[in-house]
Amino acid sequence: MRLDQTAQWQPTPAQYQAPGGPPQTPPPGPPRRAWYNPLRWGWKRLVLAVLALFMLIVAWLAITAPLSKSLQPIAAPSLTLVSAEGDPIARRGADIREPVKIADLPKHVPAAFISIEDRGFRDHMGISIRGITRAAWRNLTAGGVREGGSTITQQLAKISFLTPDRTAGRKAQEVLIAFWLESWLSKDEILERYLSNVYLGDNTYGLRAASHHYFSVPPEKLSVTQAAMLAGMVKAPSRLAPTRNYKLARARGKIVIATMVRDGVLTQREANRLKPPRLKVEREKVVPTGTYFADWVLPMARARGEVGYGDQEVQTTLESRMQKLALQTVRRAGLGRAQVALVAMRPDGRIVAMVGGRDYARSPFNRATQARRQPGSAFKLFVYLAALRSGMTPDTPIADTPLRIGDWQPRNYGDQYRGTLTLRDALALSSNVAAVRVSERVGRRNVIRAARDLGVRSPLNDNPSLALGTSGTTLLELTSAYAAVAAGAYPVQPKGLEDEEKPWWQRMWNQATGTSSDPAFDELREMLGAVVDQGTGRGAALAVPAFGKTGTTQDSRDALFVGFTQDLVVGVWVGNDDNSPLAGQMAGGGLPARIWRDFMTQAVGTAPAKALAPPLQAPVSTEGLNGSITLPIEGTGYEVGVQVDENGVVVSAQPGEEAPADLPEDERPIPTIIAPPAPPAPDDEPPPEDEQ
Repeated sequence: MRLDQTAQWQPTPAQYQAPGGPPQTPPPGPPRRAWYNPLRWGWKRLVLAVLALFMLIVAWLAITAPLSKSLQPIAAPSLTLVSAEGDPIARRGADIREPVKIADLPKHVPAAFISIEDRGFRDHMGISIRGITRAAWRNLTAGGVREGGSTITQQLAKISFLTPDRTAGRKAQEVLIAFWLESWLSKDEILERYLSNVYLGDNTYGLRAASHHYFSVPPEKLSVTQAAMLAGMVKAPSRLAPTRNYKLARARGKIVIATMVRDGVLTQREANRLKPPRLKVEREKVVPTGTYFADWVLPMARARGEVGYGDQEVQTTLESRMQKLALQTVRRAGLGRAQVALVAMRPDGRIVAMVGGRDYARSPFNRATQARRQPGSAFKLFVYLAALRSGMTPDTPIADTPLRIGDWQPRNYGDQYRGTLTLRDALALSSNVAAVRVSERVGRRNVIRAARDLGVRSPLNDNPSLALGTSGTTLLELTSAYAAVAAGAYPVQPKGLEDEEKPWWQRMWNQATGTSSDPAFDELREMLGAVVDQGTGRGAALAVPAFGKTGTTQDSRDALFVGFTQDLVVGVWVGNDDNSPLAGQMAGGGLPARIWRDFMTQAVGTAPAKALAPPLQAPVSTEGLNGSITLPIEGTGYEVGVQVDENGVVVSAQPGEEAPADLPEDERPIPTIIAPPAPPAPDDEPPPEDEQ
């Protein structure tokens, strides 16, 4: 070491050894400095860095969030439905009316919304840390988003957005707008804007529109229970609308009243004296603009994005060409005074055409989705599916003879009975007694289970007449059931909106658990083909394979044909709204089958069948039948004889006396014919369909 350098002398190991004692460990040297030490920055620098980051986030939110727009009047919501090709189908404006004033409302009206939606509304500055924490915990334990934790101010902020997307960025913007609203508006002003614009189901926005729509009273005269029911709907407006599910809406209203008691708005004694609110739905002053399909699909479109303000466009499954063909077909069908309904769907359930009546402007009642009419023999689809599931086959014999079950006796059309039929022929000829026998043999519960499996949700009566389609169903659910047979999988859910994009794992799960196959469908499809080829559905025969079933109810009050070909399933119903008999004893194999055929020929690009197969005929009994015929075989010297009696048919040949070649034609011997007794008259062509 240089002498001019300053340094410390390092002790030797001996210096750490006590006299007469063991060597001691030298003391540790000074600690090495870490390359990064937060304390080195100092608390001031750390705070400044966090503050800078916060300011950057606030600046980004301020630029992207529509802060100034949040103080402007909210745009009235409107919804445009477009076809699969993008063509506008219907445009609907919402029912939104004059804003409400807190000073004019009974105290229990705003109190009901505050108690159930934001208990601390009067105290917080736009957000509730307690509510957000509680919602986060419940969502975590539930395994998904079950609760939003939004205050009334945040909900009002949400209305300022044109999209209901649930993203972290939008949630942050929502919080920023909530602070902005709290800074510029009073609590009563925030509550007024919220109550004047919140969605309350049935296409109604705001408290004034909802109170008139559900109870036919202004919001200034709402009772406690009425206000509680409306406040309870905010959570899920479409599902909790009392016009759809009054029982569920009433139960939710009771929860709101309990929160009002908790918050001291009501006493328990006052709550106990309250009576359930009675609905008095306001009658629409004008027929809503749209179509039968638009009326049916609109609730689904709104449920997909319940918080929607401004202009929205929703794509549907309707195909413009198919809808046009359906309207043209029913208009030229020659219905007379009868009504008609038609549903066309793909085997996966996508509705491509819908007609709910002859004239929407005169009657917007949708007979395809709202009317529950008896399906008649079209219900036999489920009877024979249950039979095939039980081990029967299309060739299994079944008695087609008079039947009595207790005091009830089903009858075939015209009291015609055919002795014994195969299941295939029994369905093709639509034998009533055979269908009842099959149903009783396999068990009515199994028939009902088959109907439920294929998507029928209407009530079904468990009695012997079940097999004849005496329980009302809608044309939509009946067509969906036939679509399951066409698709080879069940159930088929009818849908009017394109499926939302889902995560890959959810798509795989839906494919694995969504539908089930049934080995009986192949044989059932063959039997439905026999109905069209040689049975009661010959009027629907096409140049390509077609499958379906007719249905006619008692006294011809309903006439149906439901069937499919290629990738299209169509159901047709004809009847009178007052349930009176159709003119001319119309059957499902008549006008409905022709409407189905005319629509299908244009829809799938085919033609009606040119040469129809001969219809199935009833077997003729040989009991008491005796007769014979003898015919000479010219040029052979032999004659052939055919004899029919109780023992069967006997054919014989023997030498006969041949007439001279030069004998005049009118002098030649006439073949000997012994006529048997006249058999029963065969069925007309096409064979008449049984009434049920």
